[in-house]
Amino acid sequence: MDAEVPPTELLALVTDVFLRCGMSAADASLLADTLVDADLSGIHSHGVLRVPEYIKKLTTGGVNPVGRPSLVRDVGACMVVDGGNSMGQIGMDFATKRVIERAALHGIAAAGIRGSNHSGAMAYYARQSVAHGMIGIATTNALPTMAPWGGAERILGINPLGVAIPAGEERPIVYDAAFSGSSHGKIRIYQQKGWPLPDGWALDREGRPTSDPAAALDGLLMPIGGFKGTALALIMGVLSSLLSGAAYGTELGDMQSGPRAGQDGHFVAAIRVEAFEDLARFQSRVDAAIHQIHDCRPAAGVERIYAPGELEFLRQAEYRALGIPLNEVTLADLRRAAQSIGCAVTAYAWLAG
Repeated sequence: MDAEVPPTELLALVTDVFLRCGMSAADASLLADTLVDADLSGIHSHGVLRVPEYIKKLTTGGVNPVGRPSLVRDVGACMVVDGGNSMGQIGMDFATKRVIERAALHGIAAAGIRGSNHSGAMAYYARQSVAHGMIGIATTNALPTMAPWGGAERILGINPLGVAIPAGEERPIVYDAAFSGSSHGKIRIYQQKGWPLPDGWALDREGRPTSDPAAALDGLLMPIGGFKGTALALIMGVLSSLLSGAAYGTELGDMQSGPRAGQDGHFVAAIRVEAFEDLARFQSRVDAAIHQIHDCRPAAGVERIYAPGELEFLRQAEYRALGIPLNEVTLADLRRAAQSIGCAVTAYAWLAG
């Protein structure tokens, strides 16, 4: 049975957890916000399920809780940021704000990030550009969990891509997904709930399709679109790792030992629409494209067709009003993790257990 958790209380608890890991108030708040934002969107694989993992990274895993990102290469609209071995969210937010500033001057700006760590959901960074009349792009490397097409070894990360496009009266178009049928985080959710995996999500260690979460976690993630998914994952790895000098593929680590601290790489970019087209006209045409999607004749059994990101915006409104549904395993893990770092949990009725 899921519990409906008030988002403000969840944010307060998780912020306190990261404060007790030695982070500054600003960094703890940012890191907590990225996780709660993912849960608000229904992307629980990147939500507070990650808190125990992040505590380990910040306390015994070699990540610097007070690491500071810095600009180490600056060539006009192109930058390289060193994350200072901070959590990836800190370096990604730093870089995103700077590419938005530069895109305001140059029309397009981009930054590669190195010296970083796990950075959460890409939509969090891509969406920041929308408020400035810009298209936002974000990608990151990931631990190898996929085989190249036709292989049966973990060589490729699923290396997700996030894109956000400003609309007018409609909500922005927001895409955030990896180039696999699913992610380890989602498979963990299915394992927690005792559910079989949908077709197309995973392979066992011999490269055979499986619906068993345990076999999937021991095996391989299945690419989307066959060889196309593995090619796109490789390209995202090049952008997020090779441009900045970060670790690529197996250099980052493996699923058994985990990632090497401070070796993750990311890439962010912003495109100022008015450098190309009148912003109002562009937004109006994006609205029209969304209306075409809404007006499309649905297939049998489908009630409504949604534009990319629309379901997540609707979930955010619902969950802010009614609470975020979190399963009992995630809550139990969160309770133990919070207590292990010295947080009082009795004030949170949904967590007291």
